[in-house]
Amino acid sequence: MGKDSIFCALPLFGLLILLSINFSYATVTDIECLKSVRSSLQDPLRYLTTWDFNNSTEGFICKFTGVECWHPDENRVLNIHLSDMGLKGQFPFGINKCSSLTGLDLSSNKLSGPIPSDIATRLQYVTFLDLSSNNFSGEIPASLANCTFLNSLKLNDNRLTGKIPPQLGSLSRLKTFSVANNLLTGPVPSFGNTTVSAGDYANNPGLCGKPLDPCPGVAKKSRAGVIAAAAAGGVTCTALVVGVLLHYLLPGVMQKKEEDPEGNKWARSIQGTKGIKVSMFEKSVSKMRLSNLMEATNNFSNNNIIGTGQTGTMYIALLPDGCFLMIKRLKDSQRVEKEFVSEMNTLGSVKHRNLVPLLGFCVAKKERFLVYKYLENGTLYDKLHPAEPEVSNLEWPLRLKIAIGSARGLAWLHHSCNPRILHRNISSKCILLDGEFEPKLSDFGLARLMNPVDTHLSTFVNGEFGDLGYVAPEYSRTLVATPKGDVYSFGVVLLELITGEKPTHLANAPDSFKGSLVEWIAHLSSNSILQTAIDKSLLGKGFDGELNQFLRVACNCVSPNPKERSTMFEVYQLLRAIGERYHFTTDDEIMLSPTTGEADFLDELIVAQ
Repeated sequence: MGKDSIFCALPLFGLLILLSINFSYATVTDIECLKSVRSSLQDPLRYLTTWDFNNSTEGFICKFTGVECWHPDENRVLNIHLSDMGLKGQFPFGINKCSSLTGLDLSSNKLSGPIPSDIATRLQYVTFLDLSSNNFSGEIPASLANCTFLNSLKLNDNRLTGKIPPQLGSLSRLKTFSVANNLLTGPVPSFGNTTVSAGDYANNPGLCGKPLDPCPGVAKKSRAGVIAAAAAGGVTCTALVVGVLLHYLLPGVMQKKEEDPEGNKWARSIQGTKGIKVSMFEKSVSKMRLSNLMEATNNFSNNNIIGTGQTGTMYIALLPDGCFLMIKRLKDSQRVEKEFVSEMNTLGSVKHRNLVPLLGFCVAKKERFLVYKYLENGTLYDKLHPAEPEVSNLEWPLRLKIAIGSARGLAWLHHSCNPRILHRNISSKCILLDGEFEPKLSDFGLARLMNPVDTHLSTFVNGEFGDLGYVAPEYSRTLVATPKGDVYSFGVVLLELITGEKPTHLANAPDSFKGSLVEWIAHLSSNSILQTAIDKSLLGKGFDGELNQFLRVACNCVSPNPKERSTMFEVYQLLRAIGERYHFTTDDEIMLSPTTGEADFLDELIVAQ
């Protein structure tokens, strides 16, 4: 990795082509999408009169009632909320033209007819779908099981008939599911990661199975199952032990399991390369081969998946000695093997207490694997936004410790690492926590490795919006990764820490507010009520002064103007000053000095705090 190569930009000609093809295309199709939705619905209460397409200003569709865009100045629809508007008609079939849609709410209307059998192809990236309280009829489409990003599916209070497709049980992200008050019959699905109450199935004439009454004939089958289980006990014992370990030792693993779209076909394709050695950077780590990785991950089973992201899929690996590792299978890398090995040797030499240690790597045919140390407490995102409500949230001193440690790691990458590294993909999902809740950055250096252009560019092109709320506003114009872009993304993480909110889909903002976390903060700041954004569980406990200082640092990081943002060194020093009384840091932890200009600016900011 060359010192200057990180800062390379796209050639101007290629950049213009990408902008014209991808961004313009999305704008046109999203407008066509909303036109189709509007024409397919009857609007007797005239809620959709704001949907005026005789407009050419940028982002005009983002002002439509019920329409939420990924950015208010870009005609790209993120969510559609048309609940309780008295709408009539059938399911809007033209919804597939909103190619970036992640949420659809048509609840409490008077819609009728069937739910499209090919709904998965129309809503490829949907995370929540609410069709409740309508007059939809017919069967629940089995293709809904292919909406693998779904975490909320509400079909209650309709006239749906037939059986609930058992395939829905494979929706590993699903947290909310309701089909109450329909005409459904037969056994209910078995959801591995979701607890569905009896109330979510209530008032259907013939549903059965846990948590409802047993289905007819289950008792006999259960006895036969006991006999079969006893005969297979020796085979399944090990799997049960591993399952218990995964459940109790790896918090959130089962909740985060995600389907690999290729199944295990790719794993079978490398069976003949099991003898390949794993290149290890740590002498203390025993020698390993690809066969050891495959055995430790049960041939990269979906059950071992603990996370997926823009750079690849992470698997938990259990070694014969009882130790755990994390194995990342990279997405298609743009590097040939020689270049990849060179990049890995560079990243393997990057060591810091706040970086996830890269222990080794392996190349098998077209596959690329990275071996990391396992970190017990998972990601910061899962701690801040748990799937299930927890008894207690992260206390303020711990949040501050995580912020300081994360800033220290990112500042070291920017200012002290040789060569200096841009992260390009900072989010609370790539900040991992060890047993002592010491934060460690993951995925550093991988964005450029995966795509020399930039990881966020591929995000926009492919329609994957997992880290959308972290992208600096100037990026959509320049497509150039910069240190100040990392600072912006880190600022969003700081806002998550102090507000408890997600970067998008805010829980505590008024229903009338449609925007991201950063936009909400800007709105509150302009109305001089910024302090109302602070997580209420943190207030009144003697930390209010620190909270206000912390919030100002976060706001500086997410300034719309990159020139107004602090450097990561300055951010680290400011956070360090806020947490001085906790003794989280020592004087020699970050071996760098700011320039004269940086030092003056830092003094001014600290005084302002």
